[in-house]
Amino acid sequence: MFELNAVNVTAARRRGIAAVTLCAALLAVAGCGSSDKKSDAAGRPAAVGYITVQPTDADVFTELPGRVTAFQSSEVRPQVSGIIRRRFFTEGSIVQRGQTLYEIDPRLYRAAVNEAEANLASARANADATRVRADRYKPLAAMEAVSKQDYTDAAAQASQAGASVQQTRAALETARINLQFTKVPAPITGRIGRSLFTEGALVTASQTDPLTTIQRLDPIFVDIQQSSADLLALRRALAGGGLVPTRAAVKLKLEDGSDYGETGSIQFSEVIVAPDTGTVTLRAQFPNRQGILYPGMFVRAVFSQAVNTRAFLVPQSAITRDRQGNAQLWVVGPGDKALQKTVKTDRTSGSNWVVSSGLEPGDRVLVQGIANLRPNAPLKPVPADAPQDLKPQQQNDGSKTGNAPKAG
Repeated sequence: MFELNAVNVTAARRRGIAAVTLCAALLAVAGCGSSDKKSDAAGRPAAVGYITVQPTDADVFTELPGRVTAFQSSEVRPQVSGIIRRRFFTEGSIVQRGQTLYEIDPRLYRAAVNEAEANLASARANADATRVRADRYKPLAAMEAVSKQDYTDAAAQASQAGASVQQTRAALETARINLQFTKVPAPITGRIGRSLFTEGALVTASQTDPLTTIQRLDPIFVDIQQSSADLLALRRALAGGGLVPTRAAVKLKLEDGSDYGETGSIQFSEVIVAPDTGTVTLRAQFPNRQGILYPGMFVRAVFSQAVNTRAFLVPQSAITRDRQGNAQLWVVGPGDKALQKTVKTDRTSGSNWVVSSGLEPGDRVLVQGIANLRPNAPLKPVPADAPQDLKPQQQNDGSKTGNAPKAG
């Protein structure tokens, strides 16, 4: 029995030693294979796709705050004094130019017209009598039947009577105008506001408060505020070259962040800087057929003040950011090595970033295969739009890269 147990122990020991030896061999083979893979990947240049950039024209957009202003605004005021008898409009409605809005009690002014007409008739009668007398004295004075002084007095009275006719005619015209003013018309076409005076209220020609206000809202103005410092920087950039002035359409962003569908254009720029805000006012005109814009509304205007003729368009996928937020991209450097550049991105244009500085004409910007790039890493650059060869590369001995060598 003892001999049998010794034999079993010896066999077990031999089997354990053989298993340990086999595991060590397998681990050594696996380690050699993984090291071969790492060395192959490290020694082979990374295949990357690039685009060649050239300068192009790109608008220099500006976003500024603005306030909506009526295209026309008129305060309706009485030009004669009296009691308001009737109101002929609905508050908030559209009124036409010349439409009667109020009627002031016309009785006193109609009486003034009648009096002026009577005075004119009396002046005309007196003028006729004095003219006839002067005509009769003229031949008598020539025959010395009357004195020349009598004829001179008669002619002077005729002239004074004619002047009196002109005076009374002017007074009649004034009375008629005042009578017309008892019907207060709309000076412009537009939307009328609320009435500040009701029927029965006394109004005067010299009062400070208007009866109501009319505003024309289509088209409509937007007054845009731009700082004088930004305007000065723009003019210096235009003078330095690379930027050219432009007259582009203006777009609006409403108070809720939505885009206003219509586009406008800059009409003029003031030449005075506001001393309290340090800004210059730019006025833009917009159509307002749907009545979305109202005077006093706050908006933001987006428009182009210049065109950058030296800008580069780079796909957004090529731009990354460092910890400070600076824009960076990869280019093919000397010797087909990876080179990282810091660039300045002004804005997006579709699927591209507009790069204003940091690139040179002809730079090959990497847009594909840039996830794990390192500075000075060897590259295999191919055009980004070229078809990619997805077949695994062959080693010198004909075996595929990354496969473990076959056992001999």
